[in-house]
Formats: sequence, C-alpha cells, structure tokens
Amino acid sequence: MTTEPMTIAFQGEPGANSHIAIDEAYPGAKALPCATFEDALAAISSGEADLGMIPIENSVAGRVADIHHLLPKSNLFIVGEWFLPIHHQLMAPRGATLDGLKTIESHVHALGQCRNIIRKLGVRSIVAPDTAGSARAVAAAGDKTRAALAPKIAAGIYGLDILAEDVEDEHHNTTRFVILAREPKWAAHDSGATVTSFVFRVRNLPAALYKALGGFATNGVNMTKLESYMVEGNFAATQFFADVDGHPDDQNLAYALEELKFFSAELRIVGVYPAHPFRIAFNGKNG
Repeated sequence: MTTEPMTIAFQGEPGANSHIAIDEAYPGAKALPCATFEDALAAISSGEADLGMIPIENSVAGRVADIHHLLPKSNLFIVGEWFLPIHHQLMAPRGATLDGLKTIESHVHALGQCRNIIRKLGVRSIVAPDTAGSARAVAAAGDKTRAALAPKIAAGIYGLDILAEDVEDEHHNTTRFVILAREPKWAAHDSGATVTSFVFRVRNLPAALYKALGGFATNGVNMTKLESYMVEGNFAATQFFADVDGHPDDQNLAYALEELKFFSAELRIVGVYPAHPFRIAFNGKNG
C-alpha cells in the first residue's frame, strides 16, 4: 500500500525560494506552485493542498505585506515556521555578459535585497511576480541584455548562466516562512521553545493599545513581532498581528492574553507552534 506524498502550496514558480523551503522542511513532499498568495491560501482552504509554505518577513526587506492582510481573513492556522538563508544569483541567457546587461528583473523583495549590484551595473530594475518566474521569463525571451535575480536552482531549471553569485547586500539575508494548515495544531505544552501568534483589534478607547500590551511587560512575556494594518481601508480601524515567546498554557502568557482580551474588540490565536532552531540560535546569540 502506497501513501500519497503531502502536497504543499506556495506562491511562485518551480525554483522559487518558497519551493526550496518546502524541499528542506518536507523532503519528498509535492510542491504546488500558485500564481498569487490568494491562490496558495485558496488551495489550502479547498483541500487541494495539505499545507502552505508562505513567506512572512525578511531580515533585509522587512514584512511581506500581502500576508498580513490575507492571513486574518483566510481562517487558516500557523502550525510551524521555517527560516531560509536567501542567496540571490544574477543569471542571464547563455553568452550574456555583465557589461551587456540593461535590465535586471525579479520579485520586489529580491530587488530590494540586491541594490548594490543593481547600482554598480547601472541597469534598470523591473519588478516581476516572483524570483523563479523572472528567470523563466528571461530564459524565454533569450535577450542577452536581460538578467534575473533568482535562486541557483532556477538557473538549472531554465537553462541560464550565472553571471554573479550571492549578490545579496547583506550576508544575514534570511526569510521567515509560516506553515499554514486548515486546522489548528497546537504544540504540546512544555514540549520546548514555542511561539504563539495572534491577531487582535483594540477597542476604540484612549490609550487602548498601551493598556492592552501592558500585560505582556508586567508578566515578562517577550513579544518578537507586532505589525499593524488597516481593516478594509478604514483609517479608524486598525488590526494587529503579533508573535510572542511561550505557550498560552504558560501562566504568565495566560495572564497577558487575558488582559489583552479585556481591552480588545477581537482576539484570535492563529498558531501555537515549535520555535525553529534558527530562532533559538539567534536569540541565544543576542540574548
């Protein structure tokens, strides 16, 4: 009796960094390319995919804005995280040279992570839907004045030459992905370092955010991420996405969440999952 491999959705084309993260985190899984983040989340919700590997932030370019808007509406849950060191290769059709390039195209985050090489070559940058997709487009055009920024695997898939290796501006360039599922799967209490993610919207009261977050300080809870964004274009309605260290069954975090709930119009825990080893090592190095 054979078991079908797990299907994991990602935004992008074969050879994208999200594809690489899937191969690392779930060897043997079937990666399902999706044109947009909305399509990837829909594939998970519909059951076409078992999980999703979705980038949420980068150490150089910052947050992936679309996800912070889409995740609360998706009714999906975070069941894990993955950190991937990002290395961008400058690639072009066979026979191209650095001196002959006129344009470099890639995902907006990749372009933002490689400003130095773009400025050094004096070429024009072009925003593409994703890194691997830009490599495919450059290969299909066959224009030796066009180059792409993409992972090394994409050069092999699309038959391009790598003109310059590891051209990212910062050596610490790392992307954090969240692993999404249709059903919540909380990490067991006391099973090791844990991250709790939640979305909330404070009441429309003076100093409501200050009061809502005060419980995390007084109960010694480390908040590692806090992002705000408007709800449905309403300037008066702000929603927040947060990550904290710990498990909701920890007494200090339970108290902090209780205080947050008192000052919030809405509070929803979207994931309780094991901290990735990269996070633990980084915190240990900077603690």
